[in-house]
Amino acid sequence: MDTTTAREFNQRSSHILAAAESGRTIRVFKNGRHVATVIPADQDPLPAYPLDAMGEDPTAPVFDGPGDLVARTDEYMEGFGR
Repeated sequence: MDTTTAREFNQRSSHILAAAESGRTIRVFKNGRHVATVIPADQDPLPAYPLDAMGEDPTAPVFDGPGDLVARTDEYMEGFGR
């Protein structure tokens, strides 16, 4: 994985994009902090967070509240400044 600075990315963006197009991944740093990653368009990035907040946990609690909760939001929120 290649690295570059934000300044260099600004000045040489066409070269950096060409590198990504050829299959290389480039990490961009600004003031020593990782701020971006340039990846090839056909590469599937991994999400920075789990897509399922609870994960695959069969012991996790399941909401079994009223089915019309959304329809009755105003009723439930009465008195809460809504």
